[in-house]
Amino acid sequence: MRNQSNPALSADDIAAFVRDGFIRIDEAFSEDTAAQARAILWKATGCDPDDRSTWTQPVVRLDQFSQAPFREAANTPKLCGAFDQLVGAGRWCPRGTLGTFPVRFPSQDSVGDDGWHIDVSFGYEHPDFMEWRANVSSKGRALLMLFLFSDVGVNDAPTRIRVGSHADIARQLAPAGEAGLTLRELAADGFASSSERQEELALGNAGTVYLCHPFLVHAAQQHRGTTPRFMAQPPLMPREPLSLHWQDGGYSPVEQAIVDAISDE
Repeated sequence: MRNQSNPALSADDIAAFVRDGFIRIDEAFSEDTAAQARAILWKATGCDPDDRSTWTQPVVRLDQFSQAPFREAANTPKLCGAFDQLVGAGRWCPRGTLGTFPVRFPSQDSVGDDGWHIDVSFGYEHPDFMEWRANVSSKGRALLMLFLFSDVGVNDAPTRIRVGSHADIARQLAPAGEAGLTLRELAADGFASSSERQEELALGNAGTVYLCHPFLVHAAQQHRGTTPRFMAQPPLMPREPLSLHWQDGGYSPVEQAIVDAISDE
């Protein structure tokens, strides 16, 4: 594990991740890197940052940027150290791109994409995304990540997080074994198992990253502020499958959170 003498995450941070399902890392990448990335993203939206009349859609979805600012943001020593601590050294794949960017603009209109959900992780060959799947060992995903490329305050469409909800999903997935459940099956009750959980908002300055358990229940929301929100939400892919059956009990924090949840039943 890199930087063992000065780890990215403290023991308290790791305990919080296992308990709450996420950890916030401030200054995970520089504000200058964020600004360079925003300039590229603004151009890709087709909108003018200085002309609000061009902001005609509540959300513009962009995908897979691999220019230098995005690669730099995804691979800082602080983040790589945190990946090692949460997933295991050598057990994750570095990112060359940063997934999808739902760029949210100030708007009175709802786009209907603000329901509670988890990001499922396999079965993508099915044409209906509601048939995509997740299983209890989180096949195909080691972390959900939220990269803030602009400052995000309470009115700037921050992602809503149900604290500790990853445990509810682990318990829901456990009986389904390796086959797992489809998003349709998981969402059949509107994610009611986590409805009583405390809600937290993914706030922070540009350069903040939230590292989330793959099973964390979260949701988008309408933008009520004045400045567009730029955020990436890529997965961290596993280099090898997660395991819930280590003989020596040497679970990573991602695995430990699942084991704790299904052991508590």
